[in-house]
Parts: sequence; C-alpha cells; structure tokens
Amino acid sequence: MYQIVKRGIDFVLALIGGIVLLPFFLILCIAIKLDSPGPIFFRQKRVGKNKKHFMILKFRTMRIDTPKDCPTHLLENPEQYITKVGKFLRKTSLDELPQIINILVGNMSIIGPRPALWNQFDLIEERDKYGANDIMPGLTGWAQINGRDELPIDVKAKLDGVYVEKMSFLFDCRCFLGTIKSVWKHDGVVEGGTGAMGKDD
Repeated sequence: MYQIVKRGIDFVLALIGGIVLLPFFLILCIAIKLDSPGPIFFRQKRVGKNKKHFMILKFRTMRIDTPKDCPTHLLENPEQYITKVGKFLRKTSLDELPQIINILVGNMSIIGPRPALWNQFDLIEERDKYGANDIMPGLTGWAQINGRDELPIDVKAKLDGVYVEKMSFLFDCRCFLGTIKSVWKHDGVVEGGTGAMGKDD
C-alpha cells in the first residue's frame, strides 16, 4: 500500500523540485556546454524495478572519449576523464539532478537502492538475496547515507535489504535528511573507487 502512496509523493515532489530548480538547471547546462565538447546529458543503462532496464539521466561530467558502460572505479586514472565542471558536479552530487525526470516518468523513486549498472552482476546478484531488485531504485537511499562509494558490494546490498524491510514514510524521511547531511559533508565520496572500506570492487 505504501508503495502506491510513495509513487504519488515522488511525482509531486519531483514536479515541484523541477520547477523550483529550473533556473539553476539551465545555468548548469550552459556551464557544461562551455566547459567541454559533447552533450549536456549522460544516458546510461541501469537496472530498475524487477530488474527491468531503463536509461538513467545525469549531467555529463566526463569527456566524450571515456570508455562506455564501465564503472568509474574500474577506469585507469579516472581523474583524467573528468571535466572541470564535472569535478564540481560530482563532488556536490549535482550531476544527479536530471534524475528528477526519471522520477517523473516512473523509472525511479526519490528514496530507494541506487540503480546498478546493467553489467554490475555481482551487485545485482547480492541484491537478489534481500529483495532489493524488486522495488523502485532511488535517487538516494539507506546505503548512500551509510558509506556510499566506500562500501563493498556485500555490505551495500545488505543495507539495501534493510531499506526493503523498513520502507515507510518515516524511514524515507530519515534517508532524505541523512542525504542532505551526507552531501553537505561530502561523506563517503571516493572518486574513482568503491569498496574503500573493504575490498576494491
């Protein structure tokens, strides 16, 4: 029942957020275009609810010659591909803003497990153990405020499982407020890495 209510809340908040942030959105679009050649947006195949694939939207933060469909942590010297504006966007998580569109069309929720890349088979398999592939992926989630890039795959999947078990309006509010704190402090951001608290996945 809550998932139906949750979808309504997601749509309303994403619509309001999109309208309020539109001027800022346009400024970032201009900055990206002036900084480096290439498109403003970056589209990438991700795993959605029930493992159905969809195209996630982000502001482009890397050069157009960056290897495709490769997690940043698997790139050799990922810093060489990140643009000047991209470095700021990634540090502040503003590169995720276009996912408001994904939320509006129903591919994503505001709160939920972060959508895995289509070829992150280890993470997808681990999430199957906890039912985390059976719900809508989110812009942010419980794992993101408890380690983010620093988390090894198995720990991240377990935290996604905790979210599945505790999913409710109050728990979503807790995740949302925790995200604001994490973004403000840049907690858990390890450029080009994941699993810094354990093995490098």
